[in-house]
Amino acid sequence: MTDLIEQTTTDGVRILRMNRPDKKNALTAAMYATLAEALAESDRDASIGARLILGVPGAFSAGNDINDFAAFAMKGGLGTEVLSFLRALAMAEKPIVGAADGIAVGVGTTMLLHCDHVILSSRTRLHTPFTNLGLVPEAGSSLIVPRMVGQVRAFELLVMGRPMAAEAAVAAGLANAVVSPEELEAAGLAAAKEIAAKPRQAVMLSRKLLRGDQDAILKRIDDEAQLFAERLRSTEAQTAFKAFLAKKG
Repeated sequence: MTDLIEQTTTDGVRILRMNRPDKKNALTAAMYATLAEALAESDRDASIGARLILGVPGAFSAGNDINDFAAFAMKGGLGTEVLSFLRALAMAEKPIVGAADGIAVGVGTTMLLHCDHVILSSRTRLHTPFTNLGLVPEAGSSLIVPRMVGQVRAFELLVMGRPMAAEAAVAAGLANAVVSPEELEAAGLAAAKEIAAKPRQAVMLSRKLLRGDQDAILKRIDDEAQLFAERLRSTEAQTAFKAFLAKKG
């Protein structure tokens, strides 16, 4: 567990805030593990009707922590904590609202794909530069995004790695609304409270019908993870990763 994930509860809503502003909410292994457990625990808690995932002003998440990512690369895999979080997202039983402000890179974008209601601030940009690093998409995004936006838009986002502005994300069907940065958290909480106030079993059953075959998503997460691990060992990825570290330094 880590205090970099803040957890509070209000009116049947469990609020999960990624709170590492100095690193733009780059996710560590401990943060992934805490998020995974928080989702599982709130699924079990009868007092919770919805979850709200937040970042900090200007940064939803910059993706993987660079040091942890280097460790994953050395081991040749995504890491058990990362996979536990991705599977917890896919297996979640209760609704999740995502409210993202500013940077949403890599998993900062792909976790939103598993949310049931997504609100972005006007300065949010969705960015999945996997191929720039010699890698492949993760979190089931290679299955989910084409279903949501079509093949050509999915290719632009996931393979070409072009950032997508908030308004474009709404137009493509990846988000519900765009609000000002100042209004974002209130809008996210209002949506989560609206969901939590509805009959719980009816919401959960309806959500399950809408989402369809859970096994297909879980299988795609595992398939992506296997390819991701292979790519981490590739010359392309190692070269890109070294260049990225040199640029960061």
